[in-house]
Amino acid sequence: MALRILALGEIVGKPGLFAVKNGLKQLREKTHVDLVIANGEGVTGGFGIGKSHAVYLHKLGVDVITTGEKTFYKKDMVGHIGKAPYIIRPANYPPSVPGRGWTMKIVGDQTVAVINLLGQSDFTRVHLGNPFLLLPMIIERIQRDTRIIILQFHAATTAEKQTMFFHAEGKVSAVIGTHNKAITADARVFPNGTAVITDNGRCGSSMSVGGLEPSVEIEKFLTQIPERSQETWEELELQGVLIEIGDDGKAASIETIRLPVERGDSND
Repeated sequence: MALRILALGEIVGKPGLFAVKNGLKQLREKTHVDLVIANGEGVTGGFGIGKSHAVYLHKLGVDVITTGEKTFYKKDMVGHIGKAPYIIRPANYPPSVPGRGWTMKIVGDQTVAVINLLGQSDFTRVHLGNPFLLLPMIIERIQRDTRIIILQFHAATTAEKQTMFFHAEGKVSAVIGTHNKAITADARVFPNGTAVITDNGRCGSSMSVGGLEPSVEIEKFLTQIPERSQETWEELELQGVLIEIGDDGKAASIETIRLPVERGDSND
């Protein structure tokens, strides 16, 4: 029986959290998904993920929370991540770093593995090991237990993400690109059964700069003066991809998802 996996884009701030709270249940029922993955590293003020937000996202129905270069921007995540098997950090962090780089989830009579890796291009604050060298070793270990493997590749450049598509083709069920928070139009299944997308978007404001207030981001470019980014609530959406995977671990389909979420009068 085919598995249906929903991979949501990066959740950005309180607007993104609100969109998940008010849209995920409906989306899960509508699409009949078996497992929900989401990138949560922007949920706490747009920069990082705190312990309370991680716990809340899991309660809302996110089965696996992935991260990226901002995994440890919030100090309480350093102590929490090792106690929370539903959160994964990039596997190419040094082995001594708290947490885990992949996880296994039992879904019905199937086991699904989710791997998190960070790219190397254009990250100025975090410099991790080579994800291309590490991936085959992780896959060899995981394939003892399952052929259904989802790789979330958090990378800044299209070139690095698309290189990973070809590097991982036929070895994993899907490669989901994150970080840029702008949903791309290139979702497709490669010949050997690997579903790919360069970026699966964001959860939060769709009329924004990556979920953040445009006027502030414009001012940064005009003045070159650092200023704190601000969340915005304009036109909330849940964005992501829905992947269907067979028992053999090969993807049958991938489609982009954009679900508008009404704000109403609330902003919490």
